[in-house]
Amino acid sequence: MAKPFLKWAGGKARLAPRIVASAPVTFGRYHEPFAGAGAVFFALAEARPAMPAALSDANEALMECFRVVRDALPELLKRLEILEQGYHALGAEGRAALYYEVRNREPETAAARAARLVFLNRTCYNGLYRVNSAGRFNVPHGRYARPRILDVAGLTGASRALQGVEVSSDDFEVACSRAQPGDFVYLDPPYHPLSATSKFTSYTSADFGIGEQEQLAEVFEGLTRREIAAMLSNSDHPSIRALYEGRGYEIRETAMARAINSKADGRAPIVELLVSNFVRVDARPPGDLLAGRRTD
Repeated sequence: MAKPFLKWAGGKARLAPRIVASAPVTFGRYHEPFAGAGAVFFALAEARPAMPAALSDANEALMECFRVVRDALPELLKRLEILEQGYHALGAEGRAALYYEVRNREPETAAARAARLVFLNRTCYNGLYRVNSAGRFNVPHGRYARPRILDVAGLTGASRALQGVEVSSDDFEVACSRAQPGDFVYLDPPYHPLSATSKFTSYTSADFGIGEQEQLAEVFEGLTRREIAAMLSNSDHPSIRALYEGRGYEIRETAMARAINSKADGRAPIVELLVSNFVRVDARPPGDLLAGRRTD
């Protein structure tokens, strides 16, 4: 079964089944410009084998890892096996030392960089991916008793699902420009923070503020005008609602739990928004299967 092979803050594993159930009955190509861990893609690929797809994300290291999983899985598995055996053979202090040694490395090959990313993702604090202003991964070591660094079955399933899939690290506007009438686009941008203390957009060294949210809303409208079915998720914030209300979109509220948060009380369910243009582009799903309250 294809599923995400990385932990990812803001990942859509819990939301993916609802999006799969609500996708248009038919569409030409699936596009996901904010791929993250790819939870929605993998869920759709499981439901629709051999689905044409294009994945993109501004995080080049992440997309390079996807390409390695797609194209060079045997080498990646060998490297992860070595890392896992070395890590598990050490005590607590040795594990921490190995973690920081790997974190400081600058591998020269794509496979080595992908193995480093997977290793850090499985052993870092709370599974976070965060970089500083210089683009350097800066999450501290985690405290897992025996993390699974080498997941042969999971990576193999992901590799099979990624065969034939276009993978790039383009800006979301460029990625969306490739979509054609009859395609389906799912957009999962860094969520607009609900408070001053909830901001977390450092998946890359660039920021994603209200200006980018406004640009994204215009891209969403552009997709609609080109007769391309699109769905978008974001936080239920007044400034986000203002960007999409009154434009003929369907807006629904859905309560979702946060999978990754440094504090347990930060993982409580919060209301998110799901916006779709299906009515305007005449791309209705097979049934009204989305949970939540309609607010359009």
